[in-house]
Amino acid sequence: MKINIFKPLSFLLFFAFLVACSTKRDTFMARNSHALSTKYNILYNGQVGLDKGVEAVNTNSDDDFWQLLPVEKMQIVEDFTSTTKSKNTDFELAETKATKAIQKHSMNIGGKEKNSQIDEAYLMLGKARYYDQRFVPALDAFNYILYKYPNSSRIYEAKIWREKTNMRLGNDALVIKNISKLLEDQDVKKQVFADANALLAASFLNLEEKDSAVAKLKLAIEFTKVNQQRARYRFVLGQLYQELGYKDSAVTSYQSVIAMNRKAERKFVIQAHAKKAELFDYQAGDSVSFVKTFDKLIQDRENRPYKDLIFHQMAVFHDKQNNQKTALNFYNASLRTNSKDTYLVASNYRNLGNLYFRNAEYPSAAKYYDSTLVKLNIKTREFAKIQKIRSNLDEVMLYEALAKRNDSILNVVAMNPADRKTYFEKYIVALKEKDEVKQLLEEKNKAKQENINRNNAITSMDPASGQEPVKSARKSSMAPPTITSAASQPAAGVFYFYNPTTVAFGKVEFKKNWGERTLNGNWRISSGNANSALATASDEDKQSVEKEAEPNKIMEQYTADFYLKQLPTAQIELDSINKERNFAYYQLGIIYKEKFKENALATAKLEQFLINNPEEKLTPPAMYNLYKLYQITDVNRAAEMKNKISAQFPDSRYAQIINNTNPNGISQNETPENVYNKWYKLFQQEQFVTVLENADVLISQFSGDEIVSKFELLKANAIGKLKGLTAYKNALQVVADNYPNSEEGKNAQVILTEQIPFLEKVEFKTTDSNNWKILFLVGSRDDKNTKALEEKIKLFIASENLQKLYYSYDIYTEKENFITIHGIKSRVYADDIALVLKENVKYKMTEPAIVVSGDNYKVIQIKKNLETYLVPAKE
Repeated sequence: MKINIFKPLSFLLFFAFLVACSTKRDTFMARNSHALSTKYNILYNGQVGLDKGVEAVNTNSDDDFWQLLPVEKMQIVEDFTSTTKSKNTDFELAETKATKAIQKHSMNIGGKEKNSQIDEAYLMLGKARYYDQRFVPALDAFNYILYKYPNSSRIYEAKIWREKTNMRLGNDALVIKNISKLLEDQDVKKQVFADANALLAASFLNLEEKDSAVAKLKLAIEFTKVNQQRARYRFVLGQLYQELGYKDSAVTSYQSVIAMNRKAERKFVIQAHAKKAELFDYQAGDSVSFVKTFDKLIQDRENRPYKDLIFHQMAVFHDKQNNQKTALNFYNASLRTNSKDTYLVASNYRNLGNLYFRNAEYPSAAKYYDSTLVKLNIKTREFAKIQKIRSNLDEVMLYEALAKRNDSILNVVAMNPADRKTYFEKYIVALKEKDEVKQLLEEKNKAKQENINRNNAITSMDPASGQEPVKSARKSSMAPPTITSAASQPAAGVFYFYNPTTVAFGKVEFKKNWGERTLNGNWRISSGNANSALATASDEDKQSVEKEAEPNKIMEQYTADFYLKQLPTAQIELDSINKERNFAYYQLGIIYKEKFKENALATAKLEQFLINNPEEKLTPPAMYNLYKLYQITDVNRAAEMKNKISAQFPDSRYAQIINNTNPNGISQNETPENVYNKWYKLFQQEQFVTVLENADVLISQFSGDEIVSKFELLKANAIGKLKGLTAYKNALQVVADNYPNSEEGKNAQVILTEQIPFLEKVEFKTTDSNNWKILFLVGSRDDKNTKALEEKIKLFIASENLQKLYYSYDIYTEKENFITIHGIKSRVYADDIALVLKENVKYKMTEPAIVVSGDNYKVIQIKKNLETYLVPAKE
């Protein structure tokens, strides 16, 4: 009998497979089978996805080297959430694989995990969630490892990842506590030690403890085995030293990054060169070595992606060395690279704007500042600063143009008649040259356009026959056609001069338009004629007609009399021009001093102002500002200016300040802003009469200061409160006219154009209302009759108040005010209250009560027209 041994053998093998696949049996085969399958199948594929996702995160996370770099490259691009749904497919794959390994291969037998790879699965799960910025679920995964697998070989790594997640959740103090305890209690591997110290450095930075962060970064640099981490840590360390003011240490850190060369990412090496350049000592540094180093960087083909930064640093270097032309070239070279670094582009524009500003080329500076604002983040302080400079630059350009124009007029007027004529004759020569060049350019462009149109016409139709060209096969464009073929095939694409017909046509057109011309330069101008007699009669007629049709104004521009007649001669006109010119110089001096801190320019403008015989009201403030400038640059000149102010204007506020005298109650140490704030506070307290009575004195005392426009607007507001809408409108117009470039002048103009027309249309309403008031016309608050009336109203409200009534003392005009009862809901109730106050023996108020709706009371206060409101009642 033949026995088949394969059936029982196959059964035994199948049974052994089932035993090995079981997650409920703690056998050697089961443990190793599941561990092997977990590690080399599921977790391997998950790790591939995780590595791919991390690489994408690192690629997409652009480091901003203008700010302090984070210790870990991953950037938070949006608020974290606790959602369980992944946002990245690679991390989703890693999470799916880790979950699969846990669900299918976990061997939790007797409360212990028998599969040695499950802790790896949980670690991968936590990492995938962490990089996907789902920090709460990631924290759950890391905590599960620490709770369930305390003897795992990856336990310390899991602790570090848990604390990294805590840091992302903002628990920096907890991170420092836990990691510090870990390092004290356990002897960990070098890379784990480096990662732990890097994490501590990041937490210390979040808590603004930079000194502690420096110490931990040094340890991370020493123990890490990953070159890219070492390069990053060294760069961050250099940035920290730079922020803390340790320049030498910062340079050493940046140099260590540069020394890594190809062991570090190229961008770190180039950025380290740039940071070293920022710290270059322009007084004692080796300029030759600096230029040599950056020239070498420019020539290295490997640095092509970073030429924008290299050119920028070279431009800054030459800018600081006052090599303006070279700096200008390098700034423009950096801009031509079309850099993706928006802040670098903004820095180039800003520095170019500063360069042109220093050279007093204000229109060009303004354009570059405009470009800077386009590139800068509007939420930054730098944006606000540049925006303010740009706004102030409008004033500079306005006053510079005004001063230049008026200076020119006054200088010419001051010349004797012969010199004036010579001056304008020189100007006319330059004007003719300029117009001739302009005419040449216009003729060149016109001829170019005519040639394009003619060629287009030739390619579409034969000029000799007027027929459509016969299309046929052409030879290669590299082989010139024969005369016969060129003449018979004037098709599109044939070179113009290969066709004799078109050439002949062109010659006729040229002679018709230009006549005979010699073969020399500038043949288009009229002097290029070989013989004017050869010009056709039609051309002569055409030219004569054009000359006759030319306006006399154009011909007059080439005569000195045309300009001499425009010069002002009346003394009143000259005085006005001189006054306008002087005001421009004064304003420029103040703007350069206060807004731009350009002391040299401010000094020059104010000195020129004093030379020009200015009006007296601006002289003391100009001298005082010069005195303050001289205190910085020349103490002797400051002493001279002090003596002049004391001698010429002994009673002025400026003499009182520099001599420490104070007859007007304004302390020497009180700034104009402090004085204004004091009076503005009184205005808010409704002391309008006091403000208005002192406004003119304050304006006179601070004449010439920038603060004057604020006092003028305060005065206008006080007038509006006391004298009504018409007076308010006139006062605002004064502010808008006299201070058009100040914020107060602009605000006044806005009120005039937007609010005043609306208020002028407000009229009394006859419709019913649920808000009524009772007015009693009184004098000042301290007046005896006012106080008596006030006491009676208090008594009435206290004893007979049926609704929530209250009263107020309201300013009306300079001499008249109201005691107003509020909280009345109907006209009938208001009339009843007025009757009680008049007839009740407890009150016996003889003052007439005026009942008015809330809306009409607003009209009375705005227009100060109580009499108009009372007219119908009297009738």
